[in-house]
Amino acid sequence: MSKKATGKIGVLLVNLGTPDTPNTPDVRKYLREFLLDPRVIDIPTIPRYALINGVIAPFRAPKSAKVYKQLWTERGSPLLYHGLDLQKKLQVALGDRYYVAFGMRYQSPSIKRALEELREQSVDRIIVLPLFPQYASASTGSVQDKVMEIVKDWWVIPSINFISSFCDDPGFIKSFAELGKQHMAQDNYDHVVFSYHGLPERQVLKGSDKGYCQLGACCNTYNKRNKYCYRAACFATSRLLAAELGLSEDQYTVAFQSRLLKDPWLRPYTDEVLKTLPAKGIKKVLAYSPAFVADCLETTIEVGDEFRHMFLEAGGEKWQLVESLNSEPMWVDAVKEMVLQS
Repeated sequence: MSKKATGKIGVLLVNLGTPDTPNTPDVRKYLREFLLDPRVIDIPTIPRYALINGVIAPFRAPKSAKVYKQLWTERGSPLLYHGLDLQKKLQVALGDRYYVAFGMRYQSPSIKRALEELREQSVDRIIVLPLFPQYASASTGSVQDKVMEIVKDWWVIPSINFISSFCDDPGFIKSFAELGKQHMAQDNYDHVVFSYHGLPERQVLKGSDKGYCQLGACCNTYNKRNKYCYRAACFATSRLLAAELGLSEDQYTVAFQSRLLKDPWLRPYTDEVLKTLPAKGIKKVLAYSPAFVADCLETTIEVGDEFRHMFLEAGGEKWQLVESLNSEPMWVDAVKEMVLQS
């Protein structure tokens, strides 16, 4: 029997994206595609194009290229090769009934190419898993938007399921907690910082269910009203990770990194928070970046390197990054279970 007649289920894993090389032209190309997405920078079209093409891409690309060169390895971009590793291991775990494809929202390999792989396999249906634990319109929503934009031109569109959030998935939580426990077994840490990629406050409020979100205590519980609130999801992930790690409320802090432009972003800001910790007697910090499931610029460089230097300069003694899940066996099992349950 041919592969096309086996009634396979397609699985599409999607991550954000990466430049093809760490050279300035490729970084500029990546930044333009990424930042011109109206779900990422949600301002009117003409000002957005002027800002990105006239200011951010030309001036930021050379600086970002230097950072990407620090991140690059012999295998290339970590975000890419960890994604490909996860794809291969998940394919083995799921077996022949499934066909697993991997794509990037921006640059290569594209979502379109990955969807074409699935169409060539004549899959009966497609399960799309954007690799962002906490839903945000700028990440998960953008992936969903792109998938629908592509398949609308197909003459035959199979059933498509989206896994929109897994911020509280037991396998995700346990896998990440296990990585932290390995570091905790080697040293005594005074505090844990959960640092999430930031968002402009307006984007969180735009997605609020009938004004439910107030960027305050409403995020202290995770329920059907704030299921798609990024801030609430980040706090939910943190509470669950803290519970798995045996932490009390005063032993961890939730903060947000990577802000851009001058608009108010989700607070508190990680770079400001970490500078205050040594004065409180917190000298050793274990740092998580739970908005990412694969090591990338925001984890390895920003949290692991830049924040470490800031912390040490402020009087800290040790800042240890917990690596991302990448293609760890427990994480592969967790993804498998999410697919099967979907």
